[in-house]
Amino acid sequence: MSRQQKSIFDNIDWVMTVLFLVLMLLGWLNIYAAVYNDEHSNITDISQKYGKQLLWIAGAIIIALSILIIDANFFTAFPFPIYIACILLLISVIFFGTEISGSKSWFRFGDFGLQPAEFGKFAVALTLAKYLSGINVRISNMQTKYVCFGIIILPAIIIILQKETGTALVYIAFIFVLFREGFSGNILLGGFFTTLLLISALLVNKTVLVIVLAVVAIAIGIFTWMNTRNKKKAKQSLLIIFSLLVVGSGAVFGIDKIFSKLQPHQKTRINFFLGKEDDKEVNKKAGYNVNQSLIAIGSGGIIGKGYLNGT
Repeated sequence: MSRQQKSIFDNIDWVMTVLFLVLMLLGWLNIYAAVYNDEHSNITDISQKYGKQLLWIAGAIIIALSILIIDANFFTAFPFPIYIACILLLISVIFFGTEISGSKSWFRFGDFGLQPAEFGKFAVALTLAKYLSGINVRISNMQTKYVCFGIIILPAIIIILQKETGTALVYIAFIFVLFREGFSGNILLGGFFTTLLLISALLVNKTVLVIVLAVVAIAIGIFTWMNTRNKKKAKQSLLIIFSLLVVGSGAVFGIDKIFSKLQPHQKTRINFFLGKEDDKEVNKKAGYNVNQSLIAIGSGGIIGKGYLNGT
């Protein structure tokens, strides 16, 4: 029995575990303070949000202990079946799920809700780890990159079809895992500049932006041609620069059409973020969290109003 206990608990990162438990406790206490009810002051009252949160905390701890007890070989043996099962769940929720705030991404069973997209994160992480741990798998190979992108993007696309774009964007974070395996940082740099370009296209004159892109491309092209001895390689580089210019220009002029395909609440959030929303009522609704934060900081000052004394 002692050997079994050692195998379960000996390799746990206790510092990280304690920090997690402390943060979880602080979160629970903050929920209690945020929705405190004098008539239900007991923090364990399950009729209130803070009481229900305690049930979720207990459930999470039970699940964590269950995962520790399960043999690690289970997770290395069944990642692909788990991944396929999660994909099927993601597809089925589109047809049989409950629509909430325009998004059809939840299964509802009375008061209990289940969002398959959350299990999808676990499945993607497990499947990526299994695939990349293969003997002949190298992230430098194009086939490996395609498979990794496929594992990440497939559930993200299905989640977008559920109109749950925010959750789908979280899956992009899995790309950072690939850098640990030797993935080129140029992809991350390219993604950053692409995002910057698309945001700029929503803010400034598109013709001016394309002219700036053309000037930058020409400058880079001249520098590349003058500093590359192998002219064949230089011509290939110029072709790539020209292709990027064409694609970038197309994205700039096509951003409005892409933006028009978004859901109304998504457009509102983006316009609010960019400061382009003129309707005060819409701004008030879209910026609710920001406004509440400003009110809290303004009314509480540096030290706050005190625990349970907030508005």
